Amino acid sequence: MIPALLLGGREDRLRAELTGVRHREFRRLLDECERLRGIELPTEHPLASITYFGPAAANLALAHRLTGQPQYLEELRRWLAPPLAFPHWGRAHLPDHDLDAGWLLHGLSLALAWAGDALDEGERTRLRDRLILQGTRLFDFAVETEGDWWSSSYWQNHNWICFAGLATAGYVLADEHPGASAWTKRAKANFDEVLDLLPTDGSNHEGVVYWRYGEPWLASYLDVLRAAEGIDWFPRSEHLRETFWFRLHQAAPDLERIVDHGDCHDHRSGHSIALYRKLAAEYRIPQAQWLADRVSADLLWREASQSGVRPGVLPEAYQELLWFDPTVEAIGPEELQTARYFPDLGLVAGRTSWDADATLVSVKASPGGGWRAWRESHRHRRERGWTTLNTGHHHPDAGAFVLLGGGEYLAIDEGYSSRKRTEHHNGVLVDGVGYGREGHYDVHAGLAEDRVGEMLEVTLAEDWVHTVSEIGALYAPELGVRRLRRHLVRTPSGALVLVDDLEADTARSWTWLLQTTHPAAPLGDGRRLAPAGAAGLLVTSLDDVDSIDVVHPTVVQANPTSSTPGLEIERVQHTLRRTSSPSHSARFVSVLQPVRFGEPVPPAATMTEDDEGLVVTIPGLTDVEQVVVRLDGTRPRHDGMDAAGNGFAGRRLRG
Repeated sequence: MIPALLLGGREDRLRAELTGVRHREFRRLLDECERLRGIELPTEHPLASITYFGPAAANLALAHRLTGQPQYLEELRRWLAPPLAFPHWGRAHLPDHDLDAGWLLHGLSLALAWAGDALDEGERTRLRDRLILQGTRLFDFAVETEGDWWSSSYWQNHNWICFAGLATAGYVLADEHPGASAWTKRAKANFDEVLDLLPTDGSNHEGVVYWRYGEPWLASYLDVLRAAEGIDWFPRSEHLRETFWFRLHQAAPDLERIVDHGDCHDHRSGHSIALYRKLAAEYRIPQAQWLADRVSADLLWREASQSGVRPGVLPEAYQELLWFDPTVEAIGPEELQTARYFPDLGLVAGRTSWDADATLVSVKASPGGGWRAWRESHRHRRERGWTTLNTGHHHPDAGAFVLLGGGEYLAIDEGYSSRKRTEHHNGVLVDGVGYGREGHYDVHAGLAEDRVGEMLEVTLAEDWVHTVSEIGALYAPELGVRRLRRHLVRTPSGALVLVDDLEADTARSWTWLLQTTHPAAPLGDGRRLAPAGAAGLLVTSLDDVDSIDVVHPTVVQANPTSSTPGLEIERVQHTLRRTSSPSHSARFVSVLQPVRFGEPVPPAATMTEDDEGLVVTIPGLTDVEQVVVRLDGTRPRHDGMDAAGNGFAGRRLRG
């Protein structure tokens, strides 16, 4: 009898609930098994990834285990045949030693645990022996490459996936393979360190897409650890306790799409119903339960059909069933604060409301990987000689922002990029160049520990968002950048005020960048409007910088998966570039306003300057907002302000 990992002591209750509180999750499982029946399987290993075989086997095995119906066992046999026949797991990139192996070890090991007793002896032996072979290959690679790549890349999804797969196989094979205990011990030691190193604010420097791809594997490992050894590490993980809030505040206002900081394949690869269920269950988060309900009922099939990330959301059906806790109440986000600061990543996200047509700004400034990863990885290099941080998915976007409003992406990020550049973001160039290792995949690799961006000030008060970021240290020392500081204010109406305060040792040209989906066209009064469908972005420059302003298409290229080397995707965005004549210093002052389609353009924003700082007045169609910015960081002393902080004050005048 093979121990039924993850099912021990709960099978009878699960079966009883299939037609009750878990009927929705049961239906999802059966629908997924039906979908699998219609997929034609390869007879030879394809060049592309084969990760999907893992969850397919787990879904079919669980369906058979819980129902006893033979058709699921027969379909499981069909799905087991190809990976057992392939000479290797993975073809184009690190065969047997990376993601394909991790995914398949996890899913096929669960299939052995749940359906192994129903297979005949020959089938069971072939599956067991192949798991032993692949587990040995992956384990040996992890040992041989310790200190380099995923074996010690504690903040990276490859580490979590491979070690979670290895651990699952080790626990299932514990009584049949003497070497399996070494696999589980090494995985346990790895995650013991990982949990202590992850940012406690729940953020993920790789962005939302890799959050939904990688974070479920942290939960998967802790799940099998608790089931196999009775050790519960969920309470010790502050990261997992907080990570739902990172995901929620990086959701677009419609909660269907995402904020796309970092490498993001598209705008619809962000949801994991299973992980929402798990976080709701372990940490009693009612909003996580609510979002899982919302995605399951309204968003699942659009996510499944339009997401560019595979295997995707549908194969997680078995985890949705197992991780759902019906005792957790579902409560929407309407009463939550609309803004949140994640200090490790230097990330501030603030929306005007929880309505689908709200305006949302997200801005970030931190070292590569976030503060904890940056500091700890430099310590690892000094003390161990190890490379433990891979920031290939973290863009050169410190100080940059994205803006969504009226159901549209207004000021955008580049998405996925193979050759990352500051000029692809809403940032600043110095003498035409950005920061870090421009044009490389990992722009932060090899930078000195003091080459960081940071968030100096954050004010979240009375529907106002105010941040001050400093990123001058990220630029090459020979540029002599003394200060590259961005003051950002988002008003209650959704307008953005940006003051970029720039200084260098010698005269430099400064280029202010704004990325939009469509060109920002002149209106004839000095302003520009970038259309975006149901809304547009009105751009007003209030400074006296002697600049040359141009708008041109910017082509961004990427290969979003190492499993398919020949794949190349291309995206075109449009960049407004304001380039100054050479000077020691410059100050760009800009106002960005969402404008709904069909509504008139509001009157022009204006600026005055007095001893208390810059005063920006922003007329709307009905109200007027005023923003005061002090570059020295002291609190403005203007009377009658609705909100104030260090270097900032704001008020809204009705009528």
